[in-house]
This record gives sequence, C-alpha cells and structure tokens, in this order.
Amino acid sequence: MDDYLFRRAMAKFTTGITVVTTENGVETHGMTANAFMSISLEPKLIAVSVDHRATMFQKLKDANKFAVNILDQSQEDISKIFSKQLPGKENFAFADLDGLPVIPDAMVQLICSTYNKVEAGDHTIFIGEVTNLNIKDPEKIDPLVYFEGNYRKLN
Repeated sequence: MDDYLFRRAMAKFTTGITVVTTENGVETHGMTANAFMSISLEPKLIAVSVDHRATMFQKLKDANKFAVNILDQSQEDISKIFSKQLPGKENFAFADLDGLPVIPDAMVQLICSTYNKVEAGDHTIFIGEVTNLNIKDPEKIDPLVYFEGNYRKLN
C-alpha cells in the first residue's frame, strides 16, 4: 500500500486540535498536533505523537515537562500559527501555568511531566503524566476539529 492511500484513510478519522508547548529556560516552543489521546486515569497519562523531522521533536526529547493545549473553534488561527500556515509564532503572547507556556484561553490546558518516550516508526510517542490542568469556562465550548485535511466545526 502506498503512503497516499494510508494518509487518505487516516484523514477519515476526526480529531481535535492541540498545541503542544514547552520551554528550555531560554526559548518557548510550540507545535500543532492532532495525534493526541488520553491513556490512563491512574496515573493520569496522555500521549502525543511527534514526527522525528519536526523541530519540536528534539525540544520535547530534551524536556522533562510540556503542556498540551486543546483548542476551541475560535482558535483556528492559533492552530495555523503553530503549524506554520500563518506567521506570528515568534511574537506569540503565551500565558503561564506552573512555569510552562500555555495558549491563553485554550479550552483545556494540561501540564505534564514526561513519563515515557516510545519510538514508533518515524515518530516518537511522548507520554505525559498530567500534574495540573485548567478548563476554560463556560464548560460548553465547541472544539476545533480536523477531518479530511480541513478544519471543521461541530455546529
């Protein structure tokens, strides 16, 4: 099977959109990711898959903590900034939660300590233990979703 066919099949799976962030004491880094999932309640674990060619790969590999920001439907431009579809990454005004950069007004902000790193083909799965979180009020907010290579809204 060729890569194109596989990618077309995977595009049929609707996902939410996140921005993964970290910092190294000098610089703040962020990357849009839709390969994200919850893994465990005890301990509270999540996972994000990152391509080895991504700039963020080495940043996460070197970090011992990171944040996952789940975006709502009003934050499509933020997703595009951190996927290099729009300019503005260098001057983005992050908020702070537990010493980590987070996306202001993200639907959910998860603070994670790196629990494990698992190499899987051309990606590494970064497993994070959630140590803190923030949920945007009001709780009824529509998420930003991705389907067949396009941003979508639920309503």
